[in-house]
Amino acid sequence: MADAKLDCHVGRYRSRKLFLENPVIAAGFEMDHSEDRKVHQDFMKVAIEEARLGMRKGGIPIGSLLVRDGKIIGQGHNKRVQERDPTSHAEIDCLRKTGRIGSYSGTTLYSTLMPCYLCAGAVVQFGIKKVVVGESSTFEGAEELMVSHGVQVINLNLDECKEIMK
Repeated sequence: MADAKLDCHVGRYRSRKLFLENPVIAAGFEMDHSEDRKVHQDFMKVAIEEARLGMRKGGIPIGSLLVRDGKIIGQGHNKRVQERDPTSHAEIDCLRKTGRIGSYSGTTLYSTLMPCYLCAGAVVQFGIKKVVVGESSTFEGAEELMVSHGVQVINLNLDECKEIMK
């Protein structure tokens, strides 16, 4: 994964750097790759396991989790096929399982795939300010919608997330 790239979007600024280079600075945002990358990868591993669980149950392999203060407070996977519900996306399942938490301030949503417009709308509606995605080449999603509403989107561009969608 040494060649994995980071896409970090804040506002209308975009910076793309190799993780092993200097910290990304985008619109005043600095990211220490050594610590943050490991944290993001660790949480993404859990989201990938959620995706695999959904796949084992006959569904689309997309997983998601919601994190606050370094702790997972909700996780889910895509259930559109299993539940015959077009709105049962991984991110929505994760938010449903999280339940009402009052404020979503300080939370980070992880998803193995770039959120679609439905899920991006939920991110904006609930005031989630950071979304970390495994990849966006399989599905471009609604990154620009989130960014235009001040959401920081970090794309880990992980091969494992791309492979699971094949």
